[in-house]
Amino acid sequence: MIKSYRDLIVWQKSITLVEQIYSIVYRFPKNEENCLSYQIRKSVISIPSNNLPDGSQVAEGYGRKYTAEYSRFLQFARGSLYELNTQLEIVKRLQYFDNECIKTVEPIVMEIKKMLNSMINKLKK
Repeated sequence: MIKSYRDLIVWQKSITLVEQIYSIVYRFPKNEENCLSYQIRKSVISIPSNNLPDGSQVAEGYGRKYTAEYSRFLQFARGSLYELNTQLEIVKRLQYFDNECIKTVEPIVMEIKKMLNSMINKLKK
């Protein structure tokens, strides 16, 4: 039984993704510290938590009373995940790392995307 948002596998995997992404962005060139690195950190943190001005994602959405609200917050989380995907593509194209570095996070990104899509679809029914 799920007693807390912390019990949600999607939240747990999102936290793992945060850790993985942070280990990557720490190796960015210093000139990216306040730009691309910041955007990537902001996107990845927004998936499991509540760091966006307009609300939260998985954690706050779980605390909402109404299914429609929870679904909306899961959609925000999915949007943050898509932002992260775009930013990782930029990193690849700028060749900050070899593609293997980014490929290490791609499976968990896809897994979280599938989980969020599944949750959103179940809440719509």
